[in-house]
Amino acid sequence: MLAAATGQTFAADVSGKLVLYTSQPNKDAQATVDAFTAANPGVDVEWVRDGTTKIMAKLRAEIEAGSPQPDLLLIADMVNMEALKAEGRLMAHEGADVSAYDPAIMDKDKTYFSTKLITTGIVYNTNAEMKPTSYKDLLKPEAKGKIAMPSPLTSGAATIHMDALTSNPDLGWDYYEGLAAQGANPKGGNGGTYKAVAGGEKLYGFVVDFLPIRNKLDGAPVEFVFPEEGVSAVTEPVAILSTAKNPDAAKAFVDFLISREGQELASTMGYLPADPTVAAPKGFPARDEIKLMAFDPAKALATDTANKMKFTEVFGG
Repeated sequence: MLAAATGQTFAADVSGKLVLYTSQPNKDAQATVDAFTAANPGVDVEWVRDGTTKIMAKLRAEIEAGSPQPDLLLIADMVNMEALKAEGRLMAHEGADVSAYDPAIMDKDKTYFSTKLITTGIVYNTNAEMKPTSYKDLLKPEAKGKIAMPSPLTSGAATIHMDALTSNPDLGWDYYEGLAAQGANPKGGNGGTYKAVAGGEKLYGFVVDFLPIRNKLDGAPVEFVFPEEGVSAVTEPVAILSTAKNPDAAKAFVDFLISREGQELASTMGYLPADPTVAAPKGFPARDEIKLMAFDPAKALATDTANKMKFTEVFGG
């Protein structure tokens, strides 16, 4: 009751300028901001959009200069949030109501909050003869020279995927070495990987779920596979910076994203909501049919540099 009342107070009283740095696609970022400001007309949201890696580089440069600009950060993954939390750069929002959520995807100290489940699995072109059901299927001769994948040096989702797969005892770094032997050349982000597979330049790849699932509904020649080993997931967490100039409006923005209304908005955009009680969008299996691979964001932060060095060594990038 208190959390709900607190959220209502924020919604009723907030005003002023709110600065958001986000890695959401432009269309989704605009829709999110529009929905929030419709409920909070006194707030003027100024947002900056880029990939997570570039957003973090921009924020780091501002922190170094002693002038971080955003009130809020809405980015791909929990690993960057863990790093900022460890440095004391996130503000706790103790009144946030996370009772509907799996504690595994929420920070126990309430300094960041997962808003979606954006999973990474296998995409394949429907012209491909082999229809993969397991990650190991991409090590078969039929896939040699036909694999596209994003680079963890560019993509936050690819970083989480690398950590999840290499931590899996049945896959490990041997799996990535197998992909390198198959001629996989990781580069860029998920968009480029999707285009390579949908366009037939490659037949198989790893990609975030919504790209093939949405585009298949529009007739694209792609299928998305939730492999039998499970999928990794980024959770697009939102956090308030400890240097926020408008913390009340920032808390209202967090409350909106994790409210049922905010979660239904995520679903209408074509994303899997983080709240398991909100229905998945068209094209997705039921939530209880999706197996998530184990992921520990604090461990991933601790091993991030070593993993990326190992990745570069394996692929010669």
